[in-house]
Amino acid sequence: MKIEPLIKMANDIGNFFNAEPDKEIAAEGIKNHILRAWDPRMRKAIIAYCQEDGSELSDLVKTAVTKLAA
Repeated sequence: MKIEPLIKMANDIGNFFNAEPDKEIAAEGIKNHILRAWDPRMRKAIIAYCQEDGSELSDLVKTAVTKLAA
């Protein structure tokens, strides 16, 4: 599975939720969206990317993916 499209999608979701002033709520929104809308293989790939590198993910998305991994 190519990671680049997943990075773009995750950051696009993050941009949407970034309008939320409370970043904890925003991160939960991102996490919940990924849980509901992404295939398990996609979730596994973005979690692995975040844990190994994550450099192309926004800070908010990194927070959300870290919550997703927990």
